[in-house]
Amino acid sequence: MSYASDASAQKAPLYILFLLILAGEAVFILPFVLARVFRPTVLEVFQVDNLQLGLCFSVYGVVAMLSYLFGGPLADRYSSRKLIAIALWLTAIGGILFATFPQLLVLQILYGYWGFTTIFLFWAPMIKATRLWGGNNSQGKAFGFLEGGRGLVGALFGSIGLLVFSFVISNDEYQGLDLSTNRAAFRQVILVCAGMVAFVGLLVWRFMRLDNYAAKEIVIDKISYDQIKQVLRLPSVWLLMIIILCAYVGYKITDLFSLYANDVMQYDPVQSAQVGTVLLYMRPVLGVIIGLLADRTQSTIMLILGFVLAIIGAILFATGSIISSAPLLFIVSTLIVATGVYATRSLYFAIMKKGQIPLYLTGTAVGLASLLGYTPDVFVGPVTGYMLENAPGIKGHQHAFWFLACFSIIGLIASVVFHRYYNRIES
Repeated sequence: MSYASDASAQKAPLYILFLLILAGEAVFILPFVLARVFRPTVLEVFQVDNLQLGLCFSVYGVVAMLSYLFGGPLADRYSSRKLIAIALWLTAIGGILFATFPQLLVLQILYGYWGFTTIFLFWAPMIKATRLWGGNNSQGKAFGFLEGGRGLVGALFGSIGLLVFSFVISNDEYQGLDLSTNRAAFRQVILVCAGMVAFVGLLVWRFMRLDNYAAKEIVIDKISYDQIKQVLRLPSVWLLMIIILCAYVGYKITDLFSLYANDVMQYDPVQSAQVGTVLLYMRPVLGVIIGLLADRTQSTIMLILGFVLAIIGAILFATGSIISSAPLLFIVSTLIVATGVYATRSLYFAIMKKGQIPLYLTGTAVGLASLLGYTPDVFVGPVTGYMLENAPGIKGHQHAFWFLACFSIIGLIASVVFHRYYNRIES
């Protein structure tokens, strides 16, 4: 077993990070971004309600949990370039079935398939390659740029999808169109996105030559139980599980903003999709700013601040004061929640170095931390779907934001403990 020094890791060029950013969001466009931007449309064209769509996300999450566990060590054994490219191609193939608008059972199976392609083959290799690129002194920048760049890619995909959709369906015509016409328009969105995901896979296969920048030196000779035990002995891994869990609940709740705009603010479906797209454009700006600030201060301090903002924004929504007659308050509160959520999401992997997790065991650590950390893929969809279906209108959304506030408080506590514990060790 051997591993690269941080000094050698810093030799990786900027275009490697660009490819990681491009791939890092493209792989999630079909299962998640389209549903985030076009939530009301997705519910209509697939003939499902919020709870049923949440169950699809839940199936994805169950498969993803197993994929995190076994895919993590896989990333410490095989080339990130190959695993990422194959994951993108297999995910794009699923888009072909998605574009047929299958029945609920088939849709759930498809989401389970995506749970495998986007996690088992993809997630840990992406995080490990990003950590390698960041080297010794640029972990905040590496993961901040990754999250921010992924936000930009997601926003561009969302904008392209919105452009394709709006080309067929104008705002004035929407109310008069039938299901078949709406499906024809959204099918074009799906197929265009699937084609772009496959193309990104080609770019990764051809150009992301991390092997030339010490990646071979951080590949272990074989996968063993000893490496799992070594990682589980690290307190930072257990705290990281909790931090990711709470931060990811916040990120999953952002899926509801376009629906809130439709249900409560009385926006039409195209305007609601525009709200989701604007949120996607916030990610690149916030990711870059937060990443740079984290390297100049401490990543754990910025993580704590992110949870504080998420709590404040969640409470503003949960009180029920944001209604159609208060559009400015809706915008301000949305910005506060999004800033907090995107800050925590940008930085939870940036604290791995501070938490003394060895570089050559990054994949295993990511897999184990993600096993609990990303369980919101299993439960957030059904829970919020149940809340929205059983309390229509603003009441259901209030319940969802109280849900966010509770998890953000837990994440804040875990972040403070992490910050104090490892600052004491460093001193």
